[in-house]
Amino acid sequence: MKIGLKLFLLVVIVGLGYMVVESIMEPVRFNKEKDKRELTVIHKLEDIRAGELAYRKVHGEYTASWDTLVDFLKNNEFFIVKEVADPNDTTYTKTIRDTIGTISIVDSLYRHRPNFSDKFVENLKYVPLPKKDFANETFELRSGKIERGGVPVQVFESQIHYKVMLKGLDNQLIINLIKKVDEMNKYPGLKVGSLTEASTEGNWK
Repeated sequence: MKIGLKLFLLVVIVGLGYMVVESIMEPVRFNKEKDKRELTVIHKLEDIRAGELAYRKVHGEYTASWDTLVDFLKNNEFFIVKEVADPNDTTYTKTIRDTIGTISIVDSLYRHRPNFSDKFVENLKYVPLPKKDFANETFELRSGKIERGGVPVQVFESQIHYKVMLKGLDNQLIINLIKKVDEMNKYPGLKVGSLTEASTEGNWK
């Protein structure tokens, strides 16, 4: 009987020890995966911003359509312009601009990316999640116009909520994180740009 009791107590102790260790390690694993996903999402949002800025440079406004943005990035080019001093200008203040060629917008913006491929632009809208959790989740994309000092300003915003970005992780820890960020009156997720401010910065800075 004593041996049976000792074995029972041993199992209880081991079980409690495991629960204590898990209560410590689960938040550690959560934060590690959260940081990893945030870094990947930030890179995606920076690429989205680059695409929107290129679109605005050509069209004078931002777009809220993924199809429009992807088509623009895939099928348009930047002109390569060379500036040289005007040989007839003795003040050395005038320059001559000469178009010497073109480069595709995709190559100009994204060729340096280590994960660049033929599908890079088509995949721009998709939230980078582990395959087991991925179900074609896309970033929100909006554009508009606000007024600042009596002047109309074009704006855009792309974002992803923590509920989507952290899908597959501990649900209670996600709820706790969202509540904490909400209490700070901040967006519970990652975003770039703003529909209320003339800013193209990311909220991770």
